[in-house]
Amino acid sequence: MSMAGNLRRVGSLRKVGGLRKVARLARRRPRVDLSHPARSPLGSAVVNCVTYREGVRELGGRDLVEAVRRVRKTEDGFVWLGLHEPSELEFADVAELFDLHPLAVEDAVHAHQRPKVERYGQTLFAVLKTVCYVEHTELTATSEVVETGEIMVFVGHDFVITVRHGSHGSLGPVREQLESEPEQLAQGPAAVLHAIADNVVDDYLTVIDDVQSDIDEVEADVFAQNGARADPGRIYQLKRELLELKRAVMPLARPIQELSGRPFPAVPPQIQAYFRDVSDHLLRASEQIAAFDELLNSILQAHLAQVTVAQNEDMRKITAWAAIVAVPTMGCGVYGMNFDNMPELHWRFGYPLVLSGIAVICFVVYRGFKRNGWL
Repeated sequence: MSMAGNLRRVGSLRKVGGLRKVARLARRRPRVDLSHPARSPLGSAVVNCVTYREGVRELGGRDLVEAVRRVRKTEDGFVWLGLHEPSELEFADVAELFDLHPLAVEDAVHAHQRPKVERYGQTLFAVLKTVCYVEHTELTATSEVVETGEIMVFVGHDFVITVRHGSHGSLGPVREQLESEPEQLAQGPAAVLHAIADNVVDDYLTVIDDVQSDIDEVEADVFAQNGARADPGRIYQLKRELLELKRAVMPLARPIQELSGRPFPAVPPQIQAYFRDVSDHLLRASEQIAAFDELLNSILQAHLAQVTVAQNEDMRKITAWAAIVAVPTMGCGVYGMNFDNMPELHWRFGYPLVLSGIAVICFVVYRGFKRNGWL
């Protein structure tokens, strides 16, 4: 019998009869280590499946059904199932096993959700936006600076399911950090949710520091000697990337506040105190993003002002040279009319005198414009 068929028959795990049925089903199939994606019966979407008791990871590989059966039979510990971009088919059996709400399942599979926290019965569903700084050798008008992803977290009394979307935001370091702190991990699935939220917000601050380097580079170029020639497309690109970062960070403030103050069955009061610290870090990130937005607006306005000033200077130079050129144009135009009775027309030194007069007048006009800063 396939794994999918077995999972469809275990929807009543909370009942004693359901537990016995799971035990019989478990004896009929070989044990499978879910920690190895290539051997996972649920597909390559499974990243890891681990059971924790009293904050300590249980050794040895067990299939998902067996792990859930043991945890619910002893009412001790919890199961942490990690998935990466599962399909509807891969997630359907997991949703049935843990009795997940269809709306939350739809959000977890299709992603592209705003950060939020929702309660479905005794299960808590949280959506977190992850961000990653995209390294680039030179910032251009088309450079990608910020890449976003998503982490969906299902938190129950005895399970944590993490669904990750995107090529970054691996939860491996979070798992290792929690396993090095058994006292924290022993507080249950809510401790995992806090560790994930704390790691996501810390990534926000790291990305913000990297984005600040790009903003400093653009600011230096704009206020350089030839700042008017700087590419304004770089500023607009930074504003677009900052907007994407803003959409990931800003909406998370309310869900974190709810987790730190609103009572949830899956989040004990001792864990809510930790979420207040995450909220403080998130507030700092939000303030920095708002400051960056204002700074980019100021840089853009300064650049436009520099362009206007440069254009005015060019127009003054053009006007000054046009005035200088007008002097010989007028003189040559007058003496080019070929009238007989013109001053100094038949004088031997008339031609050099006119040229000298034109040169002197041009020089005087040039010195006047130069003195006034037009040239």
